Amino acid sequence: MDRRRFILSAAIAPFGVAAILATSVTIARAGKAAVYTGPVPGIGAGGYDVVAYFTDGRPTKGSAAHVAAHEGVTYRFASATTRDKFVKSPGRYLPQYGGYCAYAVSQGATASSDPSAWTIVEDKLYLNYSKSVRSIWRQDVPGNISKADKNWPAVLN
Repeated sequence: MDRRRFILSAAIAPFGVAAILATSVTIARAGKAAVYTGPVPGIGAGGYDVVAYFTDGRPTKGSAAHVAAHEGVTYRFASATTRDKFVKSPGRYLPQYGGYCAYAVSQGATASSDPSAWTIVEDKLYLNYSKSVRSIWRQDVPGNISKADKNWPAVLN
């Protein structure tokens, strides 16, 4: 799906606010990395502690003092404890779809994500472009996950 179609799909969604926000969405083009590492290049989940979403129930900034690498991406953690949990079981904590916006992936595209626009569903972490886009995504979480699962990882090509 190209940028125009993604924007159009967001515009016709019940929360039309996303249409305005989607104009600045970063859409992945052919050959994009399997993990979204912006805004800090090489740092997964925007530098937020992916374990803290599960243990603290909120986004928590990670620290450069507590890091772990997984498949070429560096993740930051708020503490050595959360870092160690990640090291023992990274797949349990990694955001779905490489940390790209879950709604965009459900629409056949990729978009950047905002660590504060998150949801845990069936013990899996999903990130969205913004809280407004997350509101759209939440209107049909099972359907959007099903579509995104079918689209992933083909949307990277």
